[in-house]
Amino acid sequence: MTLTLIAAAAENNALGKDNQMIWHLPDDFKRFKQLTTGHYMVMGRKTFESLPGMLPNRTHVIITRQKDFTAEGCIIVNSLDEAIASCPQDEEVFVIGGGEIYKQSIERADKVELTRVYGISPEADAFFPEIDLAKWELAEEIFHPKDEKHAYVMAFQTWIKHI
Repeated sequence: MTLTLIAAAAENNALGKDNQMIWHLPDDFKRFKQLTTGHYMVMGRKTFESLPGMLPNRTHVIITRQKDFTAEGCIIVNSLDEAIASCPQDEEVFVIGGGEIYKQSIERADKVELTRVYGISPEADAFFPEIDLAKWELAEEIFHPKDEKHAYVMAFQTWIKHI
């Protein structure tokens, strides 16, 4: 299995506040859809609840401590270990948030697909973990300018674990 964390984070690693994203970046959404379609996605319950509904053509694996939580068509588990065990072992699996799930999974991850959002260090209550440059190598970076649909400059970064 290739475990890939996928996120959009500001320069201060902010992900969101009050279970909401801080920005609207259509090309980041397109990239997310392109990368995750056809794959298993591991997420926390609050991240699942922040989605507009089930994301098509993806298997949703939800980690929650709530023993009675149900979500039709989803795999419900109580830990990251259970989530990983419920995914195919020969495929790429995406961790899509939130901050606590990223923190638990970054040491186990093989790859990070990060949209780094520049020019904003917003107040947040969810953060992406710091990428340890001793363990991770920036394999690709594609800059995206600010434009009429994107209020911020961003870069699509692919990080590969080298330890």
